[in-house]
Amino acid sequence: MGMFYAFPMERNLWDFEIKARDQGYMCVAGVDEAGRGPLAGPVVAAAVVLPADAVIQSLDDSKKLSPAKREQLFPQIKEKAIAYGVAVVNPEVIDEINILQAALLAMQQAVEKSESVPDLLLIDGNQKIKSSIEQWAIVKGDSKSLSIAAASVLAKVTRDHIMEDYHQLYPQYEFARHKGYGTKLHRDLIAEHGPCPIHRRTFRGVSQYVNR
Repeated sequence: MGMFYAFPMERNLWDFEIKARDQGYMCVAGVDEAGRGPLAGPVVAAAVVLPADAVIQSLDDSKKLSPAKREQLFPQIKEKAIAYGVAVVNPEVIDEINILQAALLAMQQAVEKSESVPDLLLIDGNQKIKSSIEQWAIVKGDSKSLSIAAASVLAKVTRDHIMEDYHQLYPQYEFARHKGYGTKLHRDLIAEHGPCPIHRRTFRGVSQYVNR
């Protein structure tokens, strides 16, 4: 059985990685996702294995970083990681299996895409994924583990880039501005134009305009 942590900690982003290595784990991957909340676009997950001596200045939970800082960190994380994997689960699957299951699936696929097989997963949140690999679920892990923080940045930036590409396809929704989140602007544009193919049709804010 995996372990579950939710206790308050000192602010050392290596605590869990050090604890893991003290227990004999040699390849520890942080795993996180981005895009549970939006009304449009995919959910994206990343898994990142960092070397024990990695130094990535200013790395933190992606939600606490500016878009410019995330873009700056994105190539650094890829360069310094021992291994990483990124996975995308599209809106059709989200509507079919629900957003929680889609997020867990994205995290599972990100681990499977990693160039090396971890022997421990540090999962952001309180849910574990389908995997034979040992897992520790860490509530608010993206602000407690450097590996999870790195995964959160890879997932968030990858998703932002996808939404910027969708902006070119569907400019009337201004996806480059809100990235699919349920801002007033986005909700007003859905009301005006109806949903497009990347909207999550089961989500409130979209579902009432399906087959309108």
